Amino acid sequence: MQKTTLEQWRMFKAVADHGGFNQAAEAVHKSQSSIHHAVRKLEHALGTPLFVIRGRKALLTAQGELLLRRGCFLLDEVERIESVADMLSAGAETELVIAVDEAFPQTMIYGVMEQVSQTFPLLKIELLETVLAGANEAIEQGKATLALSPIPMQQGLNEEICSVVFVAVATPDHPLHQCNRTLCLEDLKGVRQIVVRDSGAQRLANSGWLGSEQRWTVSHIHTSIDLVTRGMGFAWLPLPAISHLLDQGLLQELNVEREQRRQAGFFLNYKDIDSLGPAAREFMARLRLQGPE
Repeated sequence: MQKTTLEQWRMFKAVADHGGFNQAAEAVHKSQSSIHHAVRKLEHALGTPLFVIRGRKALLTAQGELLLRRGCFLLDEVERIESVADMLSAGAETELVIAVDEAFPQTMIYGVMEQVSQTFPLLKIELLETVLAGANEAIEQGKATLALSPIPMQQGLNEEICSVVFVAVATPDHPLHQCNRTLCLEDLKGVRQIVVRDSGAQRLANSGWLGSEQRWTVSHIHTSIDLVTRGMGFAWLPLPAISHLLDQGLLQELNVEREQRRQAGFFLNYKDIDSLGPAAREFMARLRLQGPE
């Protein structure tokens, strides 16, 4: 027979997440006494102290840190079970939120969206446009069902969908094109680079080589493309997004030693296949049928 309850584990996690009983009470909208009672009962049932109180702060004991990791797995699994139950009872979902890295080939996803909408005409599709870690963060926070990201998820399911070529480019009259030789990385350090900022909250990385001493950082790839096309710097940009500008002669590839072109894999990421509804599964199936650009 179970000695603990899910509610006790939820209250334990709330105190750990927010650093104290009063802080947890404000966050989960429960009384401080009820949270304190739940945690004390959990400690009694487990036979070990979970927190050390120092002033207004509740600090995890070594045993508490270990049990918190286990408890998080338990609560995550319960959330997945409830999501599966909701999906089974509701049938096809009415909304599908997809977090998409801005470098992902737009023609691929637009075509799949149209196909899915024909199968599920009442489905609302929302795209969250992100950069780097932002797509996976949306999955972790429950803001999106699927993610298309250049970064595999640490806790989740990943399958590589396509690869995207990134090209070092500038306008034809940019000083870097006047060197009449293969450029080395030292040549790039003295000119302005346009960089796209990681949209994840922790901003663990930015897009592109970051060795330039002059650097402008922007939030969106289309802003980077606009600045580079105006001759205000150089950048590594996804080839599918700028191929028409290269064809028109508005941008030109830089002859960079070993660095002119880069290739990055893009992943379809999600947390739990069983919790995905029919529309999400249809989107995934259609996307897999698309060939890499």
